[in-house]
Amino acid sequence: MLVMILGLVLFLGTHAFSMARAKRGEVIGRIGEGRFKLGYTLLSVLGLILTIYGYGLYRQEGMIPVWSPPLWTRHLAVLLTLFAFISLAAAYLPGHLRARLKHPMLLAVKIWATAHLLANGDLGSILLFGSFLAWAVVARISAKRRALTAGQVAQQHGGQAAPAGWRNDAIAVVVGVVAWFVFGKYLHPLLIGVAAWPGQA
Repeated sequence: MLVMILGLVLFLGTHAFSMARAKRGEVIGRIGEGRFKLGYTLLSVLGLILTIYGYGLYRQEGMIPVWSPPLWTRHLAVLLTLFAFISLAAAYLPGHLRARLKHPMLLAVKIWATAHLLANGDLGSILLFGSFLAWAVVARISAKRRALTAGQVAQQHGGQAAPAGWRNDAIAVVVGVVAWFVFGKYLHPLLIGVAAWPGQA
């Protein structure tokens, strides 16, 4: 579990540091924006790799049970992740969904983490998904404060301007549903080693 914790510290720590705008500006002023972005990217990728690898090691060594989630939480998690995939797709497609959700990528992380916390009752999963949920909540609060500081109160209450029509929103929904189905039914057991789809062993 220590490898996973180290990965979480690196991955979420670099993202958390980017929210400290004053410190971030000082570092960029000293080493330059290009070097900062390179270091940020390398640490984030290394942290993500260690987190995934460490979680795999933890599962192989034997998970530490904390509580036993009822079966229905697995079905609820599958449904919740559908909304997470749609929200993630909306983050890349300017439309009414992205405008209303304001920070759809952070919302996707919060839904994804909450879904997995409901369906997993072991210590490693609680630490992993709880950390991502906590980071996403703090990041959303930080983003809102930055917007208010910049005088963008109207954006906070009215959302970002959305383009005319619903084409991008329809695309976001379709892409999200397809990605959710393919990942949940086929890639999740292949990459994670856990069957997530109802009826799978």
